[in-house]
Order: sequence, then C-alpha cells, then structure tokens
Amino acid sequence: MAGRRMIDIDGSLHSGSGTIVRQAAAYAALTGRPVRVRNARARRRRPGLRPQHLHAIQAIRDLVGGSVSGAEVGARSFEFRPGDDEPAGRYAWDIGTAGSATMLALSVLPVLAFRGRGAEAEVRGGLFQDFAPSVFHLQHVIVPMLARMGLAAEIEMIRPGYVPAGEGIIRLAVSPAVRPLRPLMPRRGEAPARVWGISLASHLDDRRVAARMAAAARAVLDASGIRAEVDERSDSSAAQAGAALALFADFSGGTRLGADRAGAPGRPAERIGARVARQLLHEVDSGATIDRHASDQIIPFAALADGTSRFQVPFITEHTETAGWLASLFLGAEVRAAGRTLAVHGRDAAIRASTQAGGAPAARRRR
Repeated sequence: MAGRRMIDIDGSLHSGSGTIVRQAAAYAALTGRPVRVRNARARRRRPGLRPQHLHAIQAIRDLVGGSVSGAEVGARSFEFRPGDDEPAGRYAWDIGTAGSATMLALSVLPVLAFRGRGAEAEVRGGLFQDFAPSVFHLQHVIVPMLARMGLAAEIEMIRPGYVPAGEGIIRLAVSPAVRPLRPLMPRRGEAPARVWGISLASHLDDRRVAARMAAAARAVLDASGIRAEVDERSDSSAAQAGAALALFADFSGGTRLGADRAGAPGRPAERIGARVARQLLHEVDSGATIDRHASDQIIPFAALADGTSRFQVPFITEHTETAGWLASLFLGAEVRAAGRTLAVHGRDAAIRASTQAGGAPAARRRR
C-alpha cells in the first residue's frame, strides 16, 4: 500500500480522546490509507497513549500486516501504515491493565468484518469501568444493532474484570461482511414493552451488592410506573471484588436503549442502582431510538452501510461529533445532525472515496 497519501490528524480536535486514536487506526486499515496522529488524547488528564490505546493500534497492525512507528505508552504522536493481510483464525491480546477490553474489541470489529475471512479473538483487560462501554452494553445493544444491519458478531464474557486489577476476558467472533450493510433506521413506540437488566457482583455476596443495586434500580423505575426484571448474578471468578449494573429498555420497532454503571470504592450499591435507573429513564423520555453511548459507536458501521441511517439521540455528545468527523475524513461519508436527529449517509460516498484513494481490497471485493 505504498504511495498512498498519508492522512494527518490533530488528536486535540473535537473530543481530544482515545476515540480518535482507535478509530483512526481502524479506518486506516479499512481504506489502506496511512495515518499520522498528533497530540494524541491531548484533552485528557493524562495525555498520550495509555496501554489500551497502544494495544488497539498494535492489534489492528497485526490483523492487516501493517507497521507502526512512534507508538508507545505516553507517546503523543504515532504513524500507522496498513498492510494487505486479511485477518483469519484466532488472535489473543492482553492489555495487561484494567484498560478497556471492550474498546479494543470495538476497534478491531470493523476490520475483522470488512477485511477478515472469519476470525475469533480473546481480549483481556477491564470490562467494567467509567468512560468505556461495558461488556453488557456491547453484548446487548451494539451486537444486536449490528445484526439488524447484517453484520454477524458474537461477544462472550469469560470472566469479569474491574479496576484496578483488570484480568477480565471476553471472546469476540466476527464473520466477514459478505454484502453491504443495511442502513440503521430504528423505530420505537412511546413506552417500552420491556425493561430488564443485569446486576453483577464479584466476591461481594456477604454485602448483597447485586441485590441492593437491583432493588434501588427497581424502586426508581417503579416510581415512574415501570416494572423491571433484573437478573442478580454472583461471580467468584474475577481477579478482585467488583460490581456493575446494566439496564435496558426494549420497544416495539426494534429499539433497545441501555444504561450502565460500574462499581467503585466509596460508591454505594444503592447510588449505582438509582443512577442507572434515572439515566435509562432519561434515554426513554428523550424519545431516542439509540442511546447516548451507542450513538458514536455505531457511526463507523453506518458510514459503511449502503444508504442513509437515521436515528434519534438523547443529545449529541463530543464522541458523536468526533466519530462523524472521522467517518467523513476517511470515507467521505456525510454525517448530519438536526436537533437530536442524526443522519449518516454511508457506503456509496465511502466506497467512492476509498476507490479514489486505492481503497481497501476487502471493501471493494464485497460490494
């Protein structure tokens, strides 16, 4: 893939976060365009690459046989040049900290789908933490959404992992995208048909943490006239004590909204339960057809779909703006926001831009 013009990205723009690092590497692998990222994570308390960002870059490099220069923990700039390999078989990545294993999985997922020939990966790291998607949200919101678009993926939690020990394990399996993805246009009724959730606690049976989180969530939802079914789970396999709560609202028309929160020292179970329930109620009352966390995570896939995806979001986040900016920069996709309506015009513009640049072989072949 030599000779293709490098895309230069200022990582201090928009969210100034690790989203730019991970999605830029994934888009480079999909389009065959080398990328240079400067000022990586410039707007974060600890700027530069953290272990989870470095492992995401390296994982994508390994999948496509590319090369990376300048990437190390703490680095604020790096270059990534993708290769021509097609991912297949089994992979394993260990972040080595409680860094987000789910974000690494999201980073490699489009590469496996559009460049791969069928692959599985085991990812070790943190599964429940602040400022990263939980494995429950990935399993029960993102993966079903991708299935509606025509992308087959599976996420399995082998072992929970919490801050600070990490050591969580997930298994990711992705089938190749053999045809263009369908655009996403979820619909919903006024009230949810079902509200349900998962309350997980590891090594905390004596404090009844799972039951207390679930009871607090039910109390808030009951006060709003909503009955919730919450599965209380006890785990003893995690490397340390920890907890997480996830709630979901299912609507007729295919919409599923999610909200979640990880446990932490000094964060009472009752506070977690009430907060997650209130957040879910906000998503429901906003009229959204996609929740605040999924709104940026789905954009790369909508940008590669054949047609226009359109959904309602509770509000436009910095991460959503960032995802839209990168989809436009790499793929030529058009992402527009009008109030709380987000429209992603994908695939046709993306393929034209990719072909003009030399394009990702897998993307062209599977059109």
